[in-house]
Amino acid sequence: MQYATSDLISFAHQLLVSAGLSQDKSQAVADVLLEGDLLGHTTHGLALLGPYLAELASGKMRKDGNPLVVSDHPAATTWDGQRLPGPWLVLQAIELAASRAATQGTCTVVIRRSHHIACLAAYHQRVTDRGLVLLLHCSDPNAASIAPFGGLDPVFTPNPMSAGFPTSSLPVVMDVSTSATTNGLTNRLHKEGGLLPAAWVMDGHGQPGRDPGVLFNEPKGTILPLGGMDSGHKGYGLSCMVEALTGGLAGHGRADAPEGWGATVFLQVIDPQAFAGLEAFRTQMDEVTRRCRASRPAQTGSTVRLPGERGLKLKAEASCQGVTLYPNIMPMLQPWAEQFGLTMPKPL
Repeated sequence: MQYATSDLISFAHQLLVSAGLSQDKSQAVADVLLEGDLLGHTTHGLALLGPYLAELASGKMRKDGNPLVVSDHPAATTWDGQRLPGPWLVLQAIELAASRAATQGTCTVVIRRSHHIACLAAYHQRVTDRGLVLLLHCSDPNAASIAPFGGLDPVFTPNPMSAGFPTSSLPVVMDVSTSATTNGLTNRLHKEGGLLPAAWVMDGHGQPGRDPGVLFNEPKGTILPLGGMDSGHKGYGLSCMVEALTGGLAGHGRADAPEGWGATVFLQVIDPQAFAGLEAFRTQMDEVTRRCRASRPAQTGSTVRLPGERGLKLKAEASCQGVTLYPNIMPMLQPWAEQFGLTMPKPL
């Protein structure tokens, strides 16, 4: 079933306000979650709204306050997020970094003790539309589901890394985990009794497979690093890099006591105007994207897409036709609507 984007935004906003968040924080979280669904990231869109509401109800996600400034330099700032809503914190950090990049050329904001920040791809277009580049990575030091390459015991979370840059047309947006898949997808498939598309997990004895159930059986298995059994050293290296840029720079991570579901965030905004200039940047990246699209497709009838292109196309279609939600999302949100006395959105 499809829903109007305005109806979903309003519904999500009302639920979050009813749960005790301020208007601005509720709007930020609702906007980012819906953007995830618009881009096709169905495990990191409104599917997170029910768990977020539960975190607010339990006090594990803080409702009020602002981040604390740990250190502050013209082009480098560190915040303690005080477990405030992650999407709101990231949007605040983007505004600060973008304003400082206008004079410094670049600005990095690192956030420790943020709550979960949802879909990384959801943040990029609001930055690329301003002619800026955004790098956004995160880790969760409170959990571990990915073993280092060659090991059996988990150390990392999926540690996603993302980047977005402008071109003369659609921006290019990359959002990938440094693991073969995500906790969100493995959890969903395990509940549904499904299998992964490929051997992205490893059981507790070191055997790869497609069954996400190995993550819940004893001895517990793990998600494989990006690259799998043959070239997972690459994903392992990227996982370590994300840990350095998040927990390392923030001074808060796996060396500290767990506090619950959350994130440590690395966010950097780069202004091409401070380098060779925005026009020169676009000229170069337009040529890169042109050559990618001109590459002969490996499969007949297909085309070569740019990173993020499919999601942006889905978003454009949804603005006209409505948003198609994953089937379990509305049933999951119905008890919350009943608790707060809110009316569920009607499908188109």
